[in-house]
Amino acid sequence: MWNELGISGGTAIIILIALYYVIKWAVRNGIKEAYRAITGEKTNEDIQNEKELKELGLDSEDQ
Repeated sequence: MWNELGISGGTAIIILIALYYVIKWAVRNGIKEAYRAITGEKTNEDIQNEKELKELGLDSEDQ
């Protein structure tokens, strides 16, 4: 099937792995955004990221 599309097996596997991580990232961010919208609270990961940025001397405006 992949050969009909002009894609080798190895290339197809790499594309599928990359697609998996892109979808995983999108779903994770969507869930976090929905959580913030529903509860109005920050996630533990957001709090940790802000803490690390403060330690580095960067503000949220610098991003």
